Amino acid sequence: MSDWERASTARVLPPARPRKLAKVPFVELADGRVQGVVSSGSDIGRVYVSSVAASTYEFSCSTNNNRPCGGARGMFCNHILALINESTLQYGAERVARYLRVEVPEPTAQAISQTMSATRPSQGDSTAAASVFSQFLRHLAYLEFEASTAPVPELQWFPSTRAVV
Repeated sequence: MSDWERASTARVLPPARPRKLAKVPFVELADGRVQGVVSSGSDIGRVYVSSVAASTYEFSCSTNNNRPCGGARGMFCNHILALINESTLQYGAERVARYLRVEVPEPTAQAISQTMSATRPSQGDSTAAASVFSQFLRHLAYLEFEASTAPVPELQWFPSTRAVV
């Protein structure tokens, strides 16, 4: 058994490339979707909760108040395109393409988006928006903690970037 298997922490892969968090502060590959929170380009107080499902490419985009995105009318809006782009920066284009089950010869954010758009994906309901936004708010709450080396009980499950031996 290796050292990391005996440790109480899990290995975390670093981002494929550094990304700016101002436009897409939260992105994850979870629940069979690429999902996250995208900042509004016109209103600093508004965010959009966007997602794209694997295989079907069914998409959803709505405000944090569950109002539908005006740009997502039968095609990917700019929020979803930004989400896909940032997910490739965070996880790598190959991993995102594999997760979404998109077959492209050279995985890039643009190739993934174009391939999915060519299938004419349908706009789904935004039932996942509440849970995605809730996860985002939970992550933000940790930013309010004072800097400390003491253990935080609710973060004991959280993966560490360094191995504990």
